[in-house]
Amino acid sequence: MATFRKRGARWRVELFVQGQRRSATFATKREAQAWAAHEESRLRNAEPGAVPNLRFRELLERYLDTVTPTKRSLKRETNMIRQMCRTTLADTPLCELDPACFAQWRDERLKTVSAGTVIREMVLLSHACTIARKEWGWLNTNPMADVRRPASPQARTRRPTGEEIEALLFTMGYSPDRAPETAMARVGAAFLFACETAMRAGEICALQWDGVHERHVHLPLTKNGHPRDVPLSTQARRIIEQLRPVTGEHAHVFDLTSALLDALFRKARDRLAVDGPLQDIRSLHFHDTRREALTRLSKVFNVMELARISGHRDLRILQNVYYAPKVEDLADKLA
Repeated sequence: MATFRKRGARWRVELFVQGQRRSATFATKREAQAWAAHEESRLRNAEPGAVPNLRFRELLERYLDTVTPTKRSLKRETNMIRQMCRTTLADTPLCELDPACFAQWRDERLKTVSAGTVIREMVLLSHACTIARKEWGWLNTNPMADVRRPASPQARTRRPTGEEIEALLFTMGYSPDRAPETAMARVGAAFLFACETAMRAGEICALQWDGVHERHVHLPLTKNGHPRDVPLSTQARRIIEQLRPVTGEHAHVFDLTSALLDALFRKARDRLAVDGPLQDIRSLHFHDTRREALTRLSKVFNVMELARISGHRDLRILQNVYYAPKVEDLADKLA
């Protein structure tokens, strides 16, 4: 069925027939109607199982319009797909898509980004091809199925050192003796809070006052889609009480967006890397606080209890990626 819309002086027609979507723009409605009638007839009489005469870009755009909005990773995935639509791979006709096309794209992509990024993009491309095959009838096979993915990079073991934590808090203007009234100071409070709780940056920014309890905080929605309760250390409770006179009238405890927290953290970190002796601090990510916190908490809790606190449903990820004790820490346990 065709839909016609007038946009300025031109007519746009959108057509959806047998799982295939087409659109075009014409100077007159008569031209749009003639094109729609011809295209609909062609699609309905197409040979069953034939791959539509589309380019891979149109597959990605439909996926972006219909599948991506259902995901919590909407913003990140939207940016990823838009970047893919600018590649030569996107210009490939669907009838010519094969594993070699994606292998060539993979090899070129590995020259500019990390293996981890390429793996995430390949997962997305494979899912888009699967949807196009199973639900839209645009592909007869998934050409990504036989494409080898790069070897997974080694898990990060980076943790902030005591010196780095102290320098960051000082640079951010955070002090345990006064309320963090500036946004930069609240980033310092969030950084220290993350080291105590193993909460992600997004979870900290989303934390609301009605989720704060005497000895724990409640997170109604987390990265894996499940709610979680996080116990609070004495230090974490002190930080929350320190924030109460500053942000108590706001809905969110830290009164920060994820974007602002990330920008201010990077600004403070990079300032230290330029002006001071902590050159290696440039490699520090805010998310490394999660590894630091879980390593600290492992001295008190076993791995099952750590998973309950961190929200990990796969213990292998918890043990291989986030639990990164130093050998000195293990030696201390023997002592």
